[in-house]
Amino acid sequence: MPATDYQGSSVPFASLGRSILSIRRDQVHAMDGHHDSAQEHELEAFQRRVADLFHDLAGGGGGGGDELMSLAWLRKLLDTFLVCQEEFRVILFNHRGAASRAPLDRMIAEFFDRGVKALDVCNAVRDGIEQVRQWQKHLEIVLRALAPAPAPALGEGQLRRAKKALTDLAILMLDEKDAASALSHRNRSFGRSGRDAHRSSPSASAGAGAGHFRSLSWSVSRSWSAARQLQAIGTNLAAPRSHEIVATGGLAVSVYTMSSVLLFVMWALVAAIPCQDRGLQTHFSIPRSFVWAPPILSLHERILEESKRKDRKNSTGLLREIHQIEKWAHQLSDLTDNLQLPMPDEKEMEVRQGVDELALVCHAMKEGLEPLERQVREVFHRIVRSRTEGLDSMSHNAE
Repeated sequence: MPATDYQGSSVPFASLGRSILSIRRDQVHAMDGHHDSAQEHELEAFQRRVADLFHDLAGGGGGGGDELMSLAWLRKLLDTFLVCQEEFRVILFNHRGAASRAPLDRMIAEFFDRGVKALDVCNAVRDGIEQVRQWQKHLEIVLRALAPAPAPALGEGQLRRAKKALTDLAILMLDEKDAASALSHRNRSFGRSGRDAHRSSPSASAGAGAGHFRSLSWSVSRSWSAARQLQAIGTNLAAPRSHEIVATGGLAVSVYTMSSVLLFVMWALVAAIPCQDRGLQTHFSIPRSFVWAPPILSLHERILEESKRKDRKNSTGLLREIHQIEKWAHQLSDLTDNLQLPMPDEKEMEVRQGVDELALVCHAMKEGLEPLERQVREVFHRIVRSRTEGLDSMSHNAE
């Protein structure tokens, strides 16, 4: 701009400079305000998203028709976790600069540490799924032995096979601490497919057979405890204080939210699937002021109530399909215990009903266990990947 344009101006150069600086400062403040507003909107949207997903799981959003703790519900729970984990990963990426500064760096490091502990839970749950598959083998023997008409009339040999399979199944379904069989130890991780793993061979006697079928390729040590692991995941998990929320621009709330989701999902998996030293005493002290707290606390209470039911107290898992196996296998065992052939008509009808119900459960297991196992594997890998990306990003920004 030509110098003559300034001639005759009554504004001194120094004042003009101050005016330009003031305008620039106002623009910066406006941009900061816009940034703060966008961040606040992003973090609030994450809270609402978590609340909506768990509200749906609790049955309050019109999409919670799947029965609590069924295979379908459990798969939906893992889908919910994966969605929350992905959105949380994006938040960390978008605010990776803040994530490397105190106090947020400590909070995120603790979250990643909880994730490492959750990996053991995933491995133990995978082992539990494999254990349920072993139960299925015995159920299939029972179904073949007690095949309904138009198969030939039930004979003594078929009845003995059914009784033996039901006895072996009852032994297999005992909690490990109550079972007399020993477990073999062969490491298997999520890196190798369970289909390719060596399977234990059946034995001749019922007692030995139970021991062999319980000899799975366990991924956790004999001294490992699901109850203690859940307790470790929940250690020092507390809602952020007001000064921590302010200091982190609200990011501390997102970290606490995802940590709580992680703990609840791992707890629900342990509740549903057979695991070593299962224990449901984990305490959830989530303030109800968080929008996602009511549905999670409601689900926690309902699952605890389910575990206290008289017919579920000694169950190896609260999965709905496990309960059905226990119920109908026990009923068939009672029916066939002192059964005389040929069967009276009323006895035959009761046996057929039990066989039909077990057949339905077996079909549900065949359809649902493999997808559930794939989801558990995906949760495992997603936790590992998110932790690796997060630590790399924090390390890069700290340099």
